[in-house]
Amino acid sequence: MSAKKTKKPETEVVLTIDQEGAAVQYDVHDKRDRYINREYSWVAFNERVLDQAKDLRHPLLERVRFLAIFANNLHEFWMVRVGGLTALALEHVEERAIDGRTPTQQLHGIKRRLEATLREQERIWREELEPALEAEQITILEPEAWDDDIRAYLTDYFEREIFPILTPLAVDPGRPFPHISNLSLNLALQVELNPETTRFARLKIPTSVPRMVLLPRERHDSPYRFVRIEALVKENLDALFPGVRILSAHSFRLVRDADQPLAEHEANDLLMAMERHLRRRHFGRVVRLELEDGMSEQVRQMLIENTGATANAAVTMTMALDWTSLFDLISQVNKPELKYRSYTPAMPVVFQEDVEHSFFARLRMGDRLVHHPYDSFDPVLELLRHAARDPRVVAIKQTLYRVGSHAPVVKALLEARRAGKQVAAMVELKARFDEESNIEWAKTLEEEGVHVLYGLIGLKTHAKVTLVVRRESAGLRRYVHIGTGNYNAGTARIYTDLGLFTARPEVGEDASQLFNYLTGFSAYSRYTALSVAPHGLRHDLTQLIQRERDLALDGRPAELFFKMNSLTDGEIIDHLYEASQAGVQIKLIVRGACCLRPGVPGMSDNIEVRSVVGRLLEHSRIYYFGNDGNAEILMGSADLMGRNIDRRVEVLVRVAEEAHKEYLHDVVLASCWNDTINNYELQPNGEYISRQDKEPALDSHRFLMDWHTLAAIKPPVMDED
Repeated sequence: MSAKKTKKPETEVVLTIDQEGAAVQYDVHDKRDRYINREYSWVAFNERVLDQAKDLRHPLLERVRFLAIFANNLHEFWMVRVGGLTALALEHVEERAIDGRTPTQQLHGIKRRLEATLREQERIWREELEPALEAEQITILEPEAWDDDIRAYLTDYFEREIFPILTPLAVDPGRPFPHISNLSLNLALQVELNPETTRFARLKIPTSVPRMVLLPRERHDSPYRFVRIEALVKENLDALFPGVRILSAHSFRLVRDADQPLAEHEANDLLMAMERHLRRRHFGRVVRLELEDGMSEQVRQMLIENTGATANAAVTMTMALDWTSLFDLISQVNKPELKYRSYTPAMPVVFQEDVEHSFFARLRMGDRLVHHPYDSFDPVLELLRHAARDPRVVAIKQTLYRVGSHAPVVKALLEARRAGKQVAAMVELKARFDEESNIEWAKTLEEEGVHVLYGLIGLKTHAKVTLVVRRESAGLRRYVHIGTGNYNAGTARIYTDLGLFTARPEVGEDASQLFNYLTGFSAYSRYTALSVAPHGLRHDLTQLIQRERDLALDGRPAELFFKMNSLTDGEIIDHLYEASQAGVQIKLIVRGACCLRPGVPGMSDNIEVRSVVGRLLEHSRIYYFGNDGNAEILMGSADLMGRNIDRRVEVLVRVAEEAHKEYLHDVVLASCWNDTINNYELQPNGEYISRQDKEPALDSHRFLMDWHTLAAIKPPVMDED
């Protein structure tokens, strides 16, 4: 008699325990329980940034900086993520997130979460930071605190520096409501022309003068006293409207949707298409309208109607409208004791001695790994400078995503071109919020004869790769640099990123094939030392994860240890869940958004997730596969997000040197994982718990600074070719 088959239940409900000891049910087949919403996870990340503003371990002005960083992060979140969701909701597009939520549901959830977070931001400023600054004789003076001497100075400053550039715009039947630019700070004015006639006027606060006006200081130990520029303008409105009665003046600011698609498939010239796209961005839909407390309902309604904002988008603010103005305050205060102790990046030992005559020889002797900002960014620049000056170098090719406003990397490429080298630069025009800078650099490079590519249709080129071709006695040899971060000397001082220099032939061959794909019509996709998106990266990562799963099923040691910025790709997450249930021990260091739900029995028992947020911005991507004791490590530009794997050109390189593998696993990953100062642990419910109560105390950023400083000893001199 055969056994009776029972129908497998459609859902599986498991229990776990939250941090307060309560039992929580998770249905591992329900998307809302299986995954954490990306937007909610990002808000949680920014809350960890805000948490730094409360942390007394940070110097006072650095805590103030974290408050400004929190605000700056929110600007981009509203412009991009909320802007995109708002567009979908208004167009009734039911495109669901990884957890199954609709755009409208996500917007409601974001609003609820941010209301409490913004209240906490105000409380931190009012109850903690502002009193602490005042104790250090750093104050922001409101008009009621201005004495006659202060008023006299400010009146003179206003007349000299501000009045000539102000343009009041009246609104009446002959003058329509003006366009309000994104993130600009404005005054909404009600003025009385005569007892029977009241009009509205808009006044834009200029951006060409400091947002925080520093009052003169008599000596070095004098107090730092600041005045907000909008307060100064308000106090001098009579100069702009002589003979007119000012009834009210209130600040307002709006945030526009910046997540607008670029019609690149219809463009004949991507550069011109991007310039038109940037102009259209200035007219994006209003997703948030911030209004100063005390504004009349009449003015409020006028702003809503004339800006195209919805009533739900209008928010009354009880504190300052633009917290990023605190960056301006910090830059003007010369009190080193209130900032981080300065750190000078170490010059990696292999690049210290006799660089002029042995740079390429050093790379031929073996791969060289650098870790910024603990290691100096100079070797990256030196690679280009040596390539420019070396008569044996015949070609340089480089990808450029975000290079910054000064861009020494671009200047090095220009030097190479002027030296007669063949130079090709892939400048990604679609790097969000860096488009204008990249357009200008692209034009500058083209004017000097550099072969400039603007990007591929439908893809962003996010890879960080430099290829140098040099003629040597044995023929042409290729030297390659592959990084996890941008070729930006500025961010290299505050972002943690890795760079690998190599002369391995297989890497050089792959790099050549990559640039042929970027610059021509090559469809080559068979890489050996590199994993490249969108051609094979998903396949490669999946195979490596499944290899660890199979090892665990065979009862052999299996380990995954990843470090990245974001983890949001559902397919990759599902593979990690499968590996976990097979017995693979999985550790994930995810700085920002993480959609994986760890620690759920029956789904992610063996997965732990932590997030490091502190002095430096964790930006490096490292993927460690235990492989039964024969570890394999990939590093490069790609996060585990759908956009990175499927809609961008990304590159991961296999680390070959055992010493580099040991450093990445035993030093970098281990110190970040065991950090008890900057580290947070993700709970199954999507919340993060600080690990500051753990012992022993370890600050991974401080530890790595000391590690690299102590390791910076001079190497032996090596022979030149």
